[in-house]
Amino acid sequence: MGYEDIFNKKNNNTITKNNGMRIKRGEMVKIIFKTILRTGEIAITALEPRSNTTLRCELSRYDKCENKRGEKDRKFYNAFYYLKRNGLIHMEYRGQQMYVSLTKEGKRKAGKYQIDDLEIKKPKKWDGQWRVLIFDIADKQRIKREALRGKIKELGLFQLQKSVWVYPYDFKKEMALLREFFGLTDCEMKIIEASKIENDSSIREFFRLN
Repeated sequence: MGYEDIFNKKNNNTITKNNGMRIKRGEMVKIIFKTILRTGEIAITALEPRSNTTLRCELSRYDKCENKRGEKDRKFYNAFYYLKRNGLIHMEYRGQQMYVSLTKEGKRKAGKYQIDDLEIKKPKKWDGQWRVLIFDIADKQRIKREALRGKIKELGLFQLQKSVWVYPYDFKKEMALLREFFGLTDCEMKIIEASKIENDSSIREFFRLN
């Protein structure tokens, strides 16, 4: 069966997870998005649809529950069919391999998944430095501003003032992703590192640093 035959089949909305539960197609789509974002594009051979090493590692957690190889591949292709049908991926043949990359709309959608899953990694020990996030977004972009504020709160930052947030651990990479996703400049969203904040007892208590 060729790629075109598989990608033109009707897709299924659920995929079996290794704990026996049914999960939504969106979770498999998220795995594919994550893999393409990490590598820029993925190469798939005609004889082995799951041959891409990075993608296979991501999918391996779902394999234990699948008894039939054909069932695995069908569910794998269902997710790709959804992405192709909705114009989220671009496919290009080069010899015996097909290279898959994200379209402009696919990158936008993948970025949303990336932001939804965003977490700040916490080291075992605090280095004594405060990270202060300041943003100044115009009223005409109020929806964007409130969405950013909601995500910052979800990430666990302490609100020092209306648009001033504090965190004890490095979050440059995470804030860079937020800045890019929301289309903000470094003038609209700034990071400051400080060794001391006056009367920081409430902040220390919030992060349990006492």
